[in-house]
Amino acid sequence: MVEPGARKGGHHDRIFDRVEQMQNLSTSNNMSKLQSKTEFEVAALIVEALNLEVDPGTIDPEAPLFYEGLGLDSIDALEIALELSKNYSVELRADDENNGHIFASLRNLTGFVMENKAG
Repeated sequence: MVEPGARKGGHHDRIFDRVEQMQNLSTSNNMSKLQSKTEFEVAALIVEALNLEVDPGTIDPEAPLFYEGLGLDSIDALEIALELSKNYSVELRADDENNGHIFASLRNLTGFVMENKAG
């Protein structure tokens, strides 16, 4: 069993190590120009947390994350919220009336993170 503190640091480091690797791949595919650096980091976090088989650099920052977009569902939203909380110290509440807007796209989600992250 992994201790919570050790897992968090290891998991966080693993995500951002993968960000760098995948950003290099995306740059070579000329796809990351659509995303800011922070959008790419959030996309990589989503891909890693949900074990998606997609290059984070290919996620259109304006495309819907749910249904016709990446095809995510409400359970995925909970996983994303947990990872964002761990990595950026932001709080996303299930009863927030703005969740539809916040989770509408990668760009909206990243904007929320940037506006609300601690430190």
